[in-house]
Amino acid sequence: MTALHDTPLPAPAPRRRRRSRRQLTPWLFLAPGLLMFSVYVLIPIFQSVWVSFHDWDGLGPMTWIGLANYDELWWDEAFYTSLKNNVIWLALYLLAVPLGLLIALFLNQTVRGIRIYKSLFFFPFVISQVVVGLIFSWFYAPGFGLLYALIEWVTGTGVAILADERYVTYGIIAAGLWPQIAYCMILYLTGLNAVAPDQIEAARLDGAKGWRMLWHVVLPQLRPATFIAVVVTVIGALRSFDLVSIMTSGGPFGSSRVLSYYMYEQALSEYGYRMGYGAAIAVVLFAIMMIFISGFIWKMWRDEKGV
Repeated sequence: MTALHDTPLPAPAPRRRRRSRRQLTPWLFLAPGLLMFSVYVLIPIFQSVWVSFHDWDGLGPMTWIGLANYDELWWDEAFYTSLKNNVIWLALYLLAVPLGLLIALFLNQTVRGIRIYKSLFFFPFVISQVVVGLIFSWFYAPGFGLLYALIEWVTGTGVAILADERYVTYGIIAAGLWPQIAYCMILYLTGLNAVAPDQIEAARLDGAKGWRMLWHVVLPQLRPATFIAVVVTVIGALRSFDLVSIMTSGGPFGSSRVLSYYMYEQALSEYGYRMGYGAAIAVVLFAIMMIFISGFIWKMWRDEKGV
């Protein structure tokens, strides 16, 4: 009899149903998003990898060629030019993160007219990339461009930034940094509003100020904003297509190509229709992106765990 009484009785049916509903409810809310993510992100990734092993014009039958597209990439000078430009984009584009933080710290003050300053700094973020490209194209234009005229006034000789192989990539990056800094600034302004004031006051009582206050008190509380800013900036640097297309179309002589634009040229432009080769470029670009983002996530996880 004792053994019978010690055996736990099964939960009543209504309680089990309530527990099942509680466990199922989050998945029901997540289901539409997971479905969309799978259809528009996960499945295309695997399809791109599959297409990269084929010779395909996008309409006719696909022909299996194995690693031939990747072997061709290995010897493709235009691919290495695009890869080098992407590395330059990545290195300089990350300047948007600290610059956005500095501007956010400047704007996070209660002084007269600060809302006007915030609006002016926020303005580049709401402009289309096409408009940004056109503005900077006019800014660099020989003859009537403001930068061209300024350089000509200072040195006596103007420089056509977008027509010079030495400077064209840096000119496009400068155009991309303008709205990207504004985006990082918005992220940090939002994060600064969530900084705990009691920790700031406690640090002040302990004598912390200036750089020590920023490094030891403010920045640790801005890690979520920093994570989003770095990830979005890395993705923006590696998929930099629109500004290159608007400002130079990859020129002069292909010197401003990046991987995303070279992929477009090979797969979809009038000179391409090589879907397999374009997919191989896309796979390489995706791998580079995942390496950088995964490395940053791993570093943040180690910092959180104190490893």
